[in-house]
Amino acid sequence: MSSTNSSDSKVYQSINFASKFKLFSEQWSQKVITEMNDYQFKVAKLQGDFIWHDHADTDESFIVLEGQLRIDFRDGHVLISAGEMYVVPKGVEHKPSAVDEVKLLLIEPRGVVNTGAEGGERTSALDVWI
Repeated sequence: MSSTNSSDSKVYQSINFASKFKLFSEQWSQKVITEMNDYQFKVAKLQGDFIWHDHADTDESFIVLEGQLRIDFRDGHVLISAGEMYVVPKGVEHKPSAVDEVKLLLIEPRGVVNTGAEGGERTSALDVWI
């Protein structure tokens, strides 16, 4: 993101994941760090079990920065370690979980609800920027 100062020169700054993760402590709460076209890049901290859900209209990408994430499917599971990613195809029911805290980056279209149509207490507010 760029901003201008009084002399109208732009300040270019990279996004530091570690700095962003220090700004919040909540689990399962997605925070937007930037956008590209209609896609949002979100960071989240996860630990424990999420809920079974799907996203009827979009794929969902999980990029693990720290820890190990497990995603269960009705017919199996995948383990994603730091430095790895996995894309859950649209319409596929899944349930993320993590024994120890995982820090991850999600890339998905603006407006995607993290719990899909299931809703509930784990639903993260949309468009929370840090």
